[in-house]
Amino acid sequence: MRNFIIRRVLILIPLLILITIISFVIVQLPPGSYVDQYIRNLERQGYRAGLEEVARLKARYGLDKSLPQQYLIWVSNMLQGDFGRSFIYDRPVRAILRERLPITITISLFALFFEWIIAIPIGIYSAVKQYSIFDYIATFFGFLGLALPNFLFALILMYFVFIYTGHAVLGVFSPEYARAPWSLGRLLDMLTNISIPVIVLATAGTASLIRTLRGTLLDELEKLYVKAARAKGLKESKLIIKYPTRIAINPLVSMIGWLLPAIVGGEIIVAQVLNLSTIGPVFLNAIKSQDMYLAGAIIMILSTLTVIGTMLSDILLAWIDPRIRYDQ
Repeated sequence: MRNFIIRRVLILIPLLILITIISFVIVQLPPGSYVDQYIRNLERQGYRAGLEEVARLKARYGLDKSLPQQYLIWVSNMLQGDFGRSFIYDRPVRAILRERLPITITISLFALFFEWIIAIPIGIYSAVKQYSIFDYIATFFGFLGLALPNFLFALILMYFVFIYTGHAVLGVFSPEYARAPWSLGRLLDMLTNISIPVIVLATAGTASLIRTLRGTLLDELEKLYVKAARAKGLKESKLIIKYPTRIAINPLVSMIGWLLPAIVGGEIIVAQVLNLSTIGPVFLNAIKSQDMYLAGAIIMILSTLTVIGTMLSDILLAWIDPRIRYDQ
């Protein structure tokens, strides 16, 4: 097991180096730069920038250097914990991430917790009681959750919450708590406001997990080892949990590879609709404005979390499934 983990960790090093290169290239792919967009915006307002001013702006943002030099500066600074300075926000990227990441992670973790705590028992029961009324109801709401767009569901929830409670969800905090120091009232206000994004994010995820677990568990229940265990008189509840569920949960474990980045970047559309101060809207603005340091840092975080999540899912699968050998 130890050698298996060491091999997986060693593979990460060249992979992360490749990710830094790809992240930098992705941000640089659109034609022009932040300065070019900035100057175009000034020209729309009737102001024409001279060549000297353009050169000064490019030097200020480090855009006068070659792309390899820009990449090396970015990577070397990032290794020291300096992600650069955001062009559009005129603030250090690290400060923006520190401000937005905790709220983003809080919302996403609540959503993931409710997804798994609801989906696993429903998926198991739906498979065991196939074609029962409960199975039909779970299947109906599962397809409804998958088909309903998140932004539309968010708008519907906002409407009904406002109609029946008079509370308008316009961000993570209500206006009176937006700048207030942390207190019990501010915490309760935050939990009230993030309930809608948590429900919206959890709905589609729960529906997907239920369908996945139900399908894989149904396949396992038809296999000979389950029928043999039943024939030996093993208690049904113990049989279901100990054997087929342990195998059927493998696809859910393998999902960890994209669950970790979803914690940071899985709420972009919902955040835009609900005006949440999370990473999603910042990332969208950074991509549109070619803010290379901010966009590059977020892409790096998402990519690194994907790689780490994939490694964790490999290790967990090797641990829970005896059919997976450590020398693979």
